[in-house]
Amino acid sequence: MERRKFLQNTCPTVTFAFFGLSYIQACSKSDDGGSYSSNSSSNTSTSQTYGNSSQGGTPQTDNGIVVSGNSVTLDLTNSTFNSLINPGDFVNLTSIGMLVLKISNSEFRAFDNCCPHNGSRDAWSYSNEQFKCNTHGNNFSIDGNNVRECNSGSTSGGLKRYTASLSGDTLNVTTS
Repeated sequence: MERRKFLQNTCPTVTFAFFGLSYIQACSKSDDGGSYSSNSSSNTSTSQTYGNSSQGGTPQTDNGIVVSGNSVTLDLTNSTFNSLINPGDFVNLTSIGMLVLKISNSEFRAFDNCCPHNGSRDAWSYSNEQFKCNTHGNNFSIDGNNVRECNSGSTSGGLKRYTASLSGDTLNVTTS
């Protein structure tokens, strides 16, 4: 059995045995939101939790995110996206596994937020047209070329890029 699978299967049981119900409440998915980062003042990520996201394909709009199958609709006027002010600013939507990067006032790009090296999803920063996974310091390009699969052990290459189109204040993303 792979180490990662062993830990995923064993650790929750062991942790529950030690901590009981408080572990379940503290780690519940319903509080899973996302984080955002603005490169306006620095190149390191700043995290902020926001609302609930859709689970199991049921759309919710309280956080400006609607997921329906492989389509994601983002309401950029929602406070979830307030940090997308300048080109280079990005939002890490951990609850739906996506990084959204502002390229210009009329262009946004969306990427899988799973690190090709080790699968981390919450330790990103951005500069010089590359996302850096701060877990191990590996850089990944945003050009859609040389894409590396999530958790493949790769320490370079590109992040998986999704199709994104802007219509007014709505960003439509297709994740397939």
